[in-house]
Amino acid sequence: MRILLLCHNFNSLSQRLHVDLRRAGHEVTVELDIHDDFTREAVALFSPDLVIAPFLKRPIPADVWRGTLCLIVHPGIRGDRGPSALDWAILDGEATWGVTLIEAREEMDAGPVWAWAEFPMRPARKSSLYRHEVTQAAVACVFEAIGRIERREGAALPANWGRGCERPACRRSDRILDPTRHSAEEALRIIRASDGDPGATMTIAGQTFLVFDAERAEGVPGPAGTLIGRSRHALAMAFREGALWIGHLRRPDSRSLKLPALRLLGAEASDLPIIEGPEPCRYREENGVGLLEFRFHNGAMSSEDCDTLRKAITRAKAHSLPVLVLQGDADRWSNGIHLGIIEGANSAADESWRNINAMNDLVREIIETDDRLVVAAVLGNAGAGGVFLSLAADEVWMREGVILNPHYKDMGNLYGSEYWTYLLPARVGEDRARRVTQARLPMGVDEALELGLATRRLPGNVESADWELLRAAAELAASPDLARRIAAKRARRTGDEAEKPLAAYREEELRRMRRNFYGFDPSYHVARYNFIHKTPKSRTPVTLAVHRANADHSDRRSTMR
Repeated sequence: MRILLLCHNFNSLSQRLHVDLRRAGHEVTVELDIHDDFTREAVALFSPDLVIAPFLKRPIPADVWRGTLCLIVHPGIRGDRGPSALDWAILDGEATWGVTLIEAREEMDAGPVWAWAEFPMRPARKSSLYRHEVTQAAVACVFEAIGRIERREGAALPANWGRGCERPACRRSDRILDPTRHSAEEALRIIRASDGDPGATMTIAGQTFLVFDAERAEGVPGPAGTLIGRSRHALAMAFREGALWIGHLRRPDSRSLKLPALRLLGAEASDLPIIEGPEPCRYREENGVGLLEFRFHNGAMSSEDCDTLRKAITRAKAHSLPVLVLQGDADRWSNGIHLGIIEGANSAADESWRNINAMNDLVREIIETDDRLVVAAVLGNAGAGGVFLSLAADEVWMREGVILNPHYKDMGNLYGSEYWTYLLPARVGEDRARRVTQARLPMGVDEALELGLATRRLPGNVESADWELLRAAAELAASPDLARRIAAKRARRTGDEAEKPLAAYREEELRRMRRNFYGFDPSYHVARYNFIHKTPKSRTPVTLAVHRANADHSDRRSTMR
């Protein structure tokens, strides 16, 4: 089937559908919803059998949906209508929620229903629910609808009926936090419903901020509305009942940056007492396996974050266990360097240089671990340098449903480092390495396993993946040929170093990166600015818009004639 994905941006759900639909044998292209005329042009160029809209912020033109079947993914239960479906579900404390696949009609979210799915709600951030439960349900709905189309069955329901109702968009007033009125639990629900966008509004130390990345702070008393402590970059705020750790803040103006809370509040919080709070890295041991869990907000790793994880790995290596598992957060494994902190630095070039070198130090720490096997447990999506961070391990175990973006070039033709020129060809070969980095397309677990970017598939359910990870790691630690594998690894690394030292790979990569950061071509800095500030795109990249790439090729051939 020829399927056009029409989306506001190519977000995690859009990428997952792109991967799964192509894997199922469908011909898939993408058009970003930039202008109605571009949408019409995309339909004319591609002649799709089906348009799927995983993530839209405005209606599809009527002449498009009248001429082509258009199905819209709505992150709400049957009967639910409105642009803030998941936000309201969290705010209202819904026990179950769902996804409904609705045919486009004049009235938004009111057309025939082709499929629906429901799921139990977790106490989690909106972005986490979207990335897991909503995405899984949406994929199931899309494939159910495709089955109905292929069987010529038509829509399952003539209109969007059900227990849901029409709700307005969440307003800023629905997201205001008042520590003297709200308990910590009530405030946490509001923050979760607003995270990652647009954030919950709160006054802190006399200043208005948008609040993100919060969790309960247990046993930390204080007067409601006051800051009562700090831990690393997080701040503890007291509420009417209980307290919260606040990890990230942003000022409410449109061009401000979301940054670690302590960094943004600065001097106002520097005198707060340091108390025990959330840690990005936690180490434990089970069944002869060392497990180092790490979590960095949205997978972005600053220079300090890289150093923190590197030191945690060094401490873990002091324990004489034959297997070390590096377990990333289930929402994001890593996306490499922290573009937000770089954007907010006095010199973006200098901070970029500092960050990539810290990332390289971290990757080298893993590569040079020669007394045990290292497993990268990739339970969440990964991009750019985060993918190559995982390849520094001996084995890469990926959860079903994870999406990789193993390329840098969309960030202003960034060359990339993290020893990728050593790690990637060693895994997949020179030709495949070139194709992977040039393709600029998302990749699922099946393709990662085929290429060698992953070595084991973990179940899609996060809890099941955790259980299987522990079981498989313990089995690896008890393997009778483990000592032989470690010895072979050590010999291979020694041989590689003799043939070409790691320092040489690093020097070559950084020579190219220096041009990206300090050279005359500002593409990286422009792309980073646009990414951080969510500047609307003016066109769909031809790597995604196959219909436009083909049209451009035809135009060139006509011109040559």
